[in-house]
Amino acid sequence: MSRIEIEGLMRRFGRVTAVDAVDLDVPDGDFLVLLGPSGCGKSTLLRMIAGLTPPSAGRILLDGADITATPPRERNLAMVFQSYALYPHLTVARNIGFPLRARRRPRTEIDSRVETVTRVLGLADLLDRRPKELSGGQRQRVALARALVRDPGVCLLDEPLSNLDATLRTATRAELTELHTRLGATFVHVTHDQVEAMTMATRIAVLNGGRLEQVGTPAQVYDEPASTFVAGFLGSPAMGLLPARVESVDGVLHARADGVDVPLGLPAADLTREVVLGVRAEHLSLGGTGAARLQGVVRLVENLGSEEVAHCLVGEARIPVRAPRPIGIAVGDAVTLTADPARAHLFDPTSGRRLVWQPTPVSV
Repeated sequence: MSRIEIEGLMRRFGRVTAVDAVDLDVPDGDFLVLLGPSGCGKSTLLRMIAGLTPPSAGRILLDGADITATPPRERNLAMVFQSYALYPHLTVARNIGFPLRARRRPRTEIDSRVETVTRVLGLADLLDRRPKELSGGQRQRVALARALVRDPGVCLLDEPLSNLDATLRTATRAELTELHTRLGATFVHVTHDQVEAMTMATRIAVLNGGRLEQVGTPAQVYDEPASTFVAGFLGSPAMGLLPARVESVDGVLHARADGVDVPLGLPAADLTREVVLGVRAEHLSLGGTGAARLQGVVRLVENLGSEEVAHCLVGEARIPVRAPRPIGIAVGDAVTLTADPARAHLFDPTSGRRLVWQPTPVSV
Protein backbone atom coordinates (compact mmCIF):
# COMPACT_ATOMS: atom_id res chain seq x y z
CA MET A 1 0.00 0.00 0.00
CA SER A 2 1.10 3.56 -0.63
CA ARG A 3 0.02 7.09 0.12
CA ILE A 4 -0.16 9.81 -2.54
CA GLU A 5 0.03 13.50 -1.66
CA ILE A 6 -0.67 16.10 -4.34
CA GLU A 7 0.29 19.69 -3.60
CA GLY A 8 -0.73 22.62 -5.81
CA LEU A 9 -0.65 20.52 -8.96
CA MET A 10 -1.26 22.39 -12.23
CA ARG A 11 -1.13 21.57 -15.90
CA ARG A 12 -1.44 24.14 -18.66
CA PHE A 13 -1.73 23.49 -22.38
CA GLY A 14 -0.96 26.87 -23.90
CA ARG A 15 -3.60 29.24 -22.55
CA VAL A 16 -5.78 26.41 -21.27
CA THR A 17 -5.43 25.31 -17.65
CA ALA A 18 -6.49 21.66 -17.55
CA VAL A 19 -5.68 21.11 -13.85
CA ASP A 20 -5.72 24.14 -11.58
CA ALA A 21 -3.88 24.10 -8.22
CA VAL A 22 -5.21 20.75 -6.98
CA ASP A 23 -4.37 19.65 -3.43
CA LEU A 24 -5.31 16.05 -2.65
CA ASP A 25 -4.31 13.40 -0.12
CA VAL A 26 -4.88 9.72 -0.99
CA PRO A 27 -4.23 7.58 2.11
CA ASP A 28 -2.93 4.00 2.12
CA GLY A 29 -5.61 1.56 0.97
CA ASP A 30 -8.01 4.24 -0.28
CA PHE A 31 -10.24 3.68 -3.31
CA LEU A 32 -10.42 7.25 -4.59
CA VAL A 33 -12.61 8.00 -7.60
CA LEU A 34 -11.88 11.14 -9.64
CA LEU A 35 -15.31 12.12 -10.89
CA GLY A 36 -16.41 14.84 -13.27
CA PRO A 37 -17.68 15.62 -16.77
CA SER A 38 -15.57 15.24 -19.90
CA GLY A 39 -12.82 17.84 -20.06
CA CYS A 40 -12.73 18.54 -16.31
CA GLY A 41 -9.07 17.45 -15.96
CA LYS A 42 -9.47 14.10 -14.21
CA SER A 43 -7.53 12.03 -16.79
CA THR A 44 -4.82 14.69 -16.99
CA LEU A 45 -4.49 14.56 -13.20
CA LEU A 46 -4.20 10.76 -13.32
CA ARG A 47 -1.56 10.92 -16.07
CA MET A 48 0.48 13.37 -14.00
CA ILE A 49 0.37 10.95 -11.06
CA ALA A 50 1.53 8.19 -13.41
CA GLY A 51 4.34 10.38 -14.80
CA LEU A 52 2.97 10.32 -18.35
CA THR A 53 2.23 14.06 -18.37
CA PRO A 54 4.61 16.51 -16.65
CA PRO A 55 2.97 19.09 -14.37
CA SER A 56 3.35 22.81 -15.01
CA ALA A 57 3.57 23.47 -11.27
CA GLY A 58 3.16 21.68 -7.95
CA ARG A 59 4.49 18.35 -6.80
CA ILE A 60 3.52 14.72 -6.22
CA LEU A 61 4.66 12.70 -3.20
CA LEU A 62 4.57 8.91 -2.94
CA ASP A 63 5.04 7.67 0.62
CA GLY A 64 6.67 11.01 1.46
CA ALA A 65 9.15 10.96 -1.45
CA ASP A 66 8.89 13.61 -4.16
CA ILE A 67 8.31 11.76 -7.47
CA THR A 68 7.29 14.80 -9.55
CA ALA A 69 10.29 14.42 -11.87
CA THR A 70 10.68 10.63 -11.52
CA PRO A 71 10.28 8.67 -14.80
CA PRO A 72 7.12 6.53 -14.99
CA ARG A 73 8.94 3.18 -14.91
CA GLU A 74 10.68 4.14 -11.66
CA ARG A 75 7.45 4.95 -9.80
CA ASN A 76 5.83 2.17 -7.79
CA LEU A 77 2.61 2.62 -9.77
CA ALA A 78 0.62 0.63 -12.30
CA MET A 79 -1.96 1.93 -14.76
CA VAL A 80 -4.94 0.37 -16.53
CA PHE A 81 -5.96 2.29 -19.66
CA GLN A 82 -9.41 2.69 -21.15
CA SER A 83 -8.31 0.77 -24.26
CA TYR A 84 -6.63 -2.00 -22.15
CA ALA A 85 -3.57 -1.82 -24.49
CA LEU A 86 -3.04 -5.59 -24.60
CA TYR A 87 -0.49 -7.07 -27.03
CA PRO A 88 -2.62 -8.93 -29.63
CA HIS A 89 0.11 -11.45 -30.54
CA LEU A 90 0.78 -12.52 -26.94
CA THR A 91 -1.19 -15.01 -24.86
CA VAL A 92 -2.95 -13.94 -21.69
CA ALA A 93 -0.11 -15.40 -19.60
CA ARG A 94 2.56 -13.52 -21.55
CA ASN A 95 0.55 -10.27 -21.54
CA ILE A 96 0.27 -10.46 -17.77
CA GLY A 97 3.91 -11.36 -17.26
CA PHE A 98 5.27 -8.71 -19.65
CA PRO A 99 6.07 -6.05 -16.98
CA LEU A 100 8.17 -8.59 -15.07
CA ARG A 101 10.00 -9.79 -18.18
CA ALA A 102 10.75 -6.15 -19.06
CA ARG A 103 12.42 -5.85 -15.64
CA ARG A 104 14.34 -9.10 -16.26
CA ARG A 105 12.83 -10.91 -13.30
CA PRO A 106 13.61 -14.66 -12.95
CA ARG A 107 11.32 -17.05 -14.81
CA THR A 108 10.25 -18.79 -11.60
CA GLU A 109 9.21 -15.45 -10.04
CA ILE A 110 7.28 -14.49 -13.17
CA ASP A 111 5.39 -17.80 -13.26
CA SER A 112 4.60 -17.61 -9.55
CA ARG A 113 3.25 -14.05 -9.69
CA VAL A 114 1.23 -14.69 -12.86
CA GLU A 115 -0.31 -17.79 -11.25
CA THR A 116 -1.22 -15.84 -8.11
CA VAL A 117 -2.82 -12.86 -9.81
CA THR A 118 -4.73 -14.94 -12.38
CA ARG A 119 -6.16 -17.11 -9.61
CA VAL A 120 -7.37 -14.01 -7.76
CA LEU A 121 -8.96 -12.54 -10.92
CA GLY A 122 -10.45 -15.79 -12.22
CA LEU A 123 -8.24 -15.97 -15.32
CA ALA A 124 -6.52 -19.31 -14.71
CA ASP A 125 -8.47 -21.06 -17.51
CA LEU A 126 -7.67 -18.34 -20.07
CA LEU A 127 -3.86 -18.25 -19.94
CA ASP A 128 -3.32 -19.75 -23.42
CA ARG A 129 -5.82 -17.52 -25.21
CA ARG A 130 -5.05 -14.33 -27.11
CA PRO A 131 -6.90 -11.02 -26.62
CA LYS A 132 -9.09 -11.46 -29.72
CA GLU A 133 -10.51 -14.63 -28.15
CA LEU A 134 -11.64 -12.83 -24.98
CA SER A 135 -14.78 -10.92 -24.07
CA GLY A 136 -14.58 -7.27 -23.08
CA GLY A 137 -14.79 -8.13 -19.39
CA GLN A 138 -12.06 -10.75 -19.69
CA ARG A 139 -9.76 -8.27 -21.47
CA GLN A 140 -10.39 -5.76 -18.70
CA ARG A 141 -9.37 -8.33 -16.09
CA VAL A 142 -6.23 -9.23 -18.06
CA ALA A 143 -5.25 -5.55 -18.19
CA LEU A 144 -5.84 -5.30 -14.45
CA ALA A 145 -3.83 -8.47 -13.81
CA ARG A 146 -0.93 -7.06 -15.83
CA ALA A 147 -1.05 -3.92 -13.68
CA LEU A 148 -1.16 -5.84 -10.41
CA VAL A 149 1.40 -8.53 -11.20
CA ARG A 150 4.32 -6.39 -10.01
CA ASP A 151 2.54 -5.72 -6.71
CA PRO A 152 2.48 -1.92 -7.16
CA GLY A 153 1.84 0.48 -4.30
CA VAL A 154 -0.86 2.26 -6.29
CA CYS A 155 -3.13 1.11 -9.12
CA LEU A 156 -4.36 3.86 -11.46
CA LEU A 157 -7.46 3.15 -13.56
CA ASP A 158 -8.46 5.44 -16.45
CA GLU A 159 -12.16 4.72 -17.20
CA PRO A 160 -11.50 0.96 -17.50
CA LEU A 161 -15.22 0.06 -17.59
CA SER A 162 -16.37 2.49 -20.28
CA ASN A 163 -16.06 -0.06 -23.11
CA LEU A 164 -18.26 -2.66 -21.38
CA ASP A 165 -21.99 -3.14 -21.83
CA ALA A 166 -24.31 -2.26 -18.94
CA THR A 167 -24.65 -5.80 -17.55
CA LEU A 168 -20.93 -6.55 -17.71
CA ARG A 169 -20.10 -3.12 -16.25
CA THR A 170 -22.23 -3.89 -13.20
CA ALA A 171 -20.55 -7.26 -12.66
CA THR A 172 -17.06 -5.84 -13.16
CA ARG A 173 -17.74 -3.00 -10.70
CA ALA A 174 -18.45 -5.61 -8.06
CA GLU A 175 -15.30 -7.57 -8.98
CA LEU A 176 -13.10 -4.48 -8.72
CA THR A 177 -14.58 -3.52 -5.37
CA GLU A 178 -14.07 -7.01 -3.97
CA LEU A 179 -10.51 -7.08 -5.36
CA HIS A 180 -9.67 -3.78 -3.67
CA THR A 181 -11.01 -5.14 -0.37
CA ARG A 182 -8.91 -8.33 -0.68
CA LEU A 183 -5.69 -6.61 -1.71
CA GLY A 184 -5.94 -3.51 0.47
CA ALA A 185 -4.07 -1.64 -2.28
CA THR A 186 -4.46 2.06 -3.07
CA PHE A 187 -6.69 2.59 -6.13
CA VAL A 188 -7.23 5.85 -8.01
CA HIS A 189 -10.04 5.45 -10.54
CA VAL A 190 -11.15 8.00 -13.16
CA THR A 191 -14.75 8.04 -14.39
CA HIS A 192 -17.55 10.35 -15.48
CA ASP A 193 -20.11 7.73 -14.39
CA GLN A 194 -21.57 8.70 -11.04
CA VAL A 195 -22.95 5.19 -10.45
CA GLU A 196 -19.39 3.82 -10.64
CA ALA A 197 -18.27 6.48 -8.20
CA MET A 198 -21.07 5.92 -5.69
CA THR A 199 -20.82 2.12 -5.72
CA MET A 200 -17.03 1.64 -5.78
CA ALA A 201 -15.34 4.52 -3.99
CA THR A 202 -14.31 4.89 -0.39
CA ARG A 203 -13.95 8.58 -1.28
CA ILE A 204 -14.92 10.70 -4.27
CA ALA A 205 -13.05 13.76 -5.58
CA VAL A 206 -15.34 15.85 -7.81
CA LEU A 207 -13.58 18.02 -10.40
CA ASN A 208 -14.97 20.86 -12.47
CA GLY A 209 -12.99 22.93 -14.96
CA GLY A 210 -9.71 21.63 -13.57
CA ARG A 211 -10.56 22.59 -9.99
CA LEU A 212 -11.38 20.34 -7.07
CA GLU A 213 -14.99 21.01 -6.00
CA GLN A 214 -15.32 18.53 -3.13
CA VAL A 215 -13.68 15.46 -1.60
CA GLY A 216 -15.59 13.11 0.68
CA THR A 217 -17.26 9.75 1.09
CA PRO A 218 -20.04 8.91 -1.37
CA ALA A 219 -22.59 9.70 1.33
CA GLN A 220 -21.00 13.08 2.09
CA VAL A 221 -20.85 14.33 -1.48
CA TYR A 222 -24.41 13.16 -2.16
CA ASP A 223 -26.05 14.28 1.09
CA GLU A 224 -24.02 17.45 1.65
CA PRO A 225 -22.88 18.78 -1.75
CA ALA A 226 -20.37 21.59 -1.35
CA SER A 227 -21.61 23.53 -4.38
CA THR A 228 -24.39 23.78 -6.92
CA PHE A 229 -22.09 22.02 -9.40
CA VAL A 230 -21.77 18.94 -7.17
CA ALA A 231 -25.50 19.04 -6.38
CA GLY A 232 -26.37 19.22 -10.08
CA PHE A 233 -23.82 16.66 -11.25
CA LEU A 234 -24.27 13.91 -8.67
CA GLY A 235 -27.59 12.10 -8.61
CA SER A 236 -29.97 10.74 -11.22
CA PRO A 237 -32.00 12.81 -11.63
CA ALA A 238 -29.85 15.71 -10.47
CA MET A 239 -30.89 17.82 -7.51
CA GLY A 240 -33.57 20.36 -8.36
CA LEU A 241 -32.18 23.90 -7.99
CA LEU A 242 -34.14 27.14 -8.06
CA PRO A 243 -33.48 30.78 -7.11
CA ALA A 244 -35.15 31.83 -3.85
CA ARG A 245 -35.00 34.42 -1.10
CA VAL A 246 -34.50 33.73 2.60
CA GLU A 247 -36.69 35.90 4.79
CA SER A 248 -38.37 35.87 8.19
CA VAL A 249 -42.00 34.74 8.43
CA ASP A 250 -43.63 34.63 11.87
CA GLY A 251 -40.27 34.34 13.58
CA VAL A 252 -38.98 31.50 11.38
CA LEU A 253 -36.70 31.64 8.34
CA HIS A 254 -38.35 30.63 5.06
CA ALA A 255 -36.96 30.11 1.56
CA ARG A 256 -39.51 31.72 -0.76
CA ALA A 257 -40.02 32.30 -4.48
CA ASP A 258 -42.95 32.35 -6.90
CA GLY A 259 -44.95 29.24 -6.01
CA VAL A 260 -42.41 28.24 -3.35
CA ASP A 261 -42.52 28.49 0.43
CA VAL A 262 -40.16 26.24 2.41
CA PRO A 263 -39.84 26.88 6.17
CA LEU A 264 -36.27 26.13 7.19
CA GLY A 265 -37.02 25.34 10.82
CA LEU A 266 -34.52 27.95 12.01
CA PRO A 267 -35.24 30.93 14.26
CA ALA A 268 -35.43 34.16 12.31
CA ALA A 269 -32.25 36.19 12.02
CA ASP A 270 -32.02 39.84 11.07
CA LEU A 271 -31.32 39.18 7.42
CA THR A 272 -32.88 38.79 4.02
CA ARG A 273 -30.80 37.41 1.19
CA GLU A 274 -30.89 35.69 -2.16
CA VAL A 275 -30.07 31.97 -2.24
CA VAL A 276 -30.30 28.93 -4.47
CA LEU A 277 -32.64 26.34 -2.96
CA GLY A 278 -31.90 22.70 -3.68
CA VAL A 279 -34.06 19.61 -3.06
CA ARG A 280 -33.45 16.08 -4.28
CA ALA A 281 -36.21 14.19 -6.10
CA GLU A 282 -36.58 11.59 -3.34
CA HIS A 283 -37.11 14.32 -0.74
CA LEU A 284 -40.19 15.66 -2.51
CA SER A 285 -43.67 14.13 -2.52
CA LEU A 286 -46.78 14.81 -4.54
CA GLY A 287 -49.51 16.60 -2.60
CA GLY A 288 -49.21 16.09 1.14
CA THR A 289 -50.06 18.36 4.03
CA GLY A 290 -46.63 19.72 4.92
CA ALA A 291 -45.93 23.42 5.16
CA ALA A 292 -43.04 23.28 2.66
CA ARG A 293 -44.84 23.63 -0.66
CA LEU A 294 -43.79 24.08 -4.29
CA GLN A 295 -46.39 24.77 -6.99
CA GLY A 296 -45.56 23.59 -10.49
CA VAL A 297 -46.68 22.12 -13.80
CA VAL A 298 -45.65 18.67 -15.07
CA ARG A 299 -43.48 18.86 -18.20
CA LEU A 300 -42.25 15.25 -18.50
CA VAL A 301 -42.85 11.87 -16.83
CA GLU A 302 -40.13 9.20 -17.13
CA ASN A 303 -40.91 5.52 -16.55
CA LEU A 304 -37.96 3.84 -14.80
CA GLY A 305 -39.65 0.51 -14.19
CA SER A 306 -40.37 0.27 -10.47
CA GLU A 307 -40.70 4.05 -10.18
CA GLU A 308 -41.35 7.17 -12.21
CA VAL A 309 -39.76 10.62 -12.23
CA ALA A 310 -41.91 13.65 -12.97
CA HIS A 311 -40.10 16.78 -14.12
CA CYS A 312 -42.08 19.81 -12.97
CA LEU A 313 -41.64 23.43 -13.93
CA VAL A 314 -41.61 25.53 -10.76
CA GLY A 315 -41.27 29.15 -11.82
CA GLU A 316 -38.44 28.95 -14.36
CA ALA A 317 -36.74 25.97 -12.70
CA ARG A 318 -37.14 22.31 -13.61
CA ILE A 319 -37.67 20.27 -10.42
CA PRO A 320 -37.80 16.43 -10.50
CA VAL A 321 -39.86 14.34 -8.08
CA ARG A 322 -39.51 10.56 -7.72
CA ALA A 323 -42.36 8.23 -6.74
CA PRO A 324 -43.38 4.55 -7.12
CA ARG A 325 -45.04 3.66 -10.42
CA PRO A 326 -47.70 4.59 -11.39
CA ILE A 327 -47.11 8.17 -10.29
CA GLY A 328 -50.66 9.16 -11.23
CA ILE A 329 -50.00 12.46 -13.01
CA ALA A 330 -49.58 13.46 -16.64
CA VAL A 331 -47.86 16.15 -18.67
CA GLY A 332 -49.65 19.47 -18.26
CA ASP A 333 -51.06 18.73 -14.80
CA ALA A 334 -50.73 21.42 -12.14
CA VAL A 335 -49.18 19.85 -9.02
CA THR A 336 -48.25 20.72 -5.47
CA LEU A 337 -44.98 19.25 -4.21
CA THR A 338 -44.22 18.91 -0.51
CA ALA A 339 -40.56 19.16 0.51
CA ASP A 340 -38.78 17.76 3.55
CA PRO A 341 -37.36 20.98 5.09
CA ALA A 342 -34.65 19.01 6.91
CA ARG A 343 -33.34 17.88 3.50
CA ALA A 344 -33.37 21.32 1.85
CA HIS A 345 -30.01 22.72 0.71
CA LEU A 346 -29.06 26.38 0.40
CA PHE A 347 -26.28 27.75 -1.82
CA ASP A 348 -24.82 31.17 -2.49
CA PRO A 349 -26.12 32.36 -5.89
CA THR A 350 -22.84 34.09 -6.79
CA SER A 351 -20.17 31.57 -5.74
CA GLY A 352 -22.40 28.49 -5.89
CA ARG A 353 -20.95 27.32 -2.57
CA ARG A 354 -23.02 25.63 0.11
CA LEU A 355 -24.34 27.85 2.90
CA VAL A 356 -24.16 26.80 6.54
CA TRP A 357 -26.68 28.55 8.76
CA GLN A 358 -25.70 29.31 12.33
CA PRO A 359 -27.79 32.10 13.05
CA THR A 360 -26.33 33.92 10.06
CA PRO A 361 -25.17 32.26 6.85
CA VAL A 362 -21.50 31.44 6.42
CA SER A 363 -20.17 30.17 3.11
CA VAL A 364 -18.00 27.06 3.23
